[in-house]
Amino acid sequence: MTFTESNLQVIFDAIVAFLPRLGLGLLVYLIARWISSWATRLLRRRLTRQDADEELIILLQMLTRWGVQALGIILALEQLAPGRLSTLLAGLGIAGVTIGFAMQDVAKNFIAGILLLLTRPFEIGDTIEVAGYTGKVLAIDLRSTEMREVDGRFVIIPNTEVYISPIVNFTRAPRRRIKLPMGVTIDTDLDLATRTTLATILKLNGVLEDPAPQLVFEAFSDSVIQSVLYYWIDTSRVDYMDAQTEGALAINQAFKDAGIGMPYPTVEVTMVENNN
Repeated sequence: MTFTESNLQVIFDAIVAFLPRLGLGLLVYLIARWISSWATRLLRRRLTRQDADEELIILLQMLTRWGVQALGIILALEQLAPGRLSTLLAGLGIAGVTIGFAMQDVAKNFIAGILLLLTRPFEIGDTIEVAGYTGKVLAIDLRSTEMREVDGRFVIIPNTEVYISPIVNFTRAPRRRIKLPMGVTIDTDLDLATRTTLATILKLNGVLEDPAPQLVFEAFSDSVIQSVLYYWIDTSRVDYMDAQTEGALAINQAFKDAGIGMPYPTVEVTMVENNN
């Protein structure tokens, strides 16, 4: 037997000896995967029966899944190299540091995702404004937050950007104020316009009497008196945009019925006859 043949035989014997450990390691890992999947489903069923918050369920599911799978990987590595787990972990630690530097953004999003799920500045189904986007929250995971914008676009925002940005949660505002710019002609009876405006807006669905609506006159020009109507609505009874539209339509009709003029652009043309 030549030297080359001897080396090949040694390698072959080593592979044959290693295969059972490899198979056992894979089996341990697959069992851990199955246990993690089963445990997360069981956890969701139990917490759902207890009416736990969806965000809390998601967080506990993720921690359970990753915890069980991490344990499965460690046990699988022990099967591959019995008695050498500490050496393997040390090597993995060095590799982990290297990978960590390369995946800093992923780690930041992971941590931000956990903080969002714990602090709960918003929940799934809430309408929020964050990082320049406004829409309904569809999902929150450990990497990103998914939203459906008011114009229908689907947006995925990294959790780090969500966490460090100011968040406006419209769903948690039971009352909202609407600002409706208006204008009347310069010869309008302002007392009549005020009474007509306030009486009309209070008849609409969802408009609150307290705080009371206010009509504020802001500026005068050659042909228009500019004003702003402020009124509060109950968001559980009426949608914000619907309330704004209904207010504009109702006041426009009320002004027509009361004979209150609303300004429109005009151009005055003076004809000068030239006798030369």
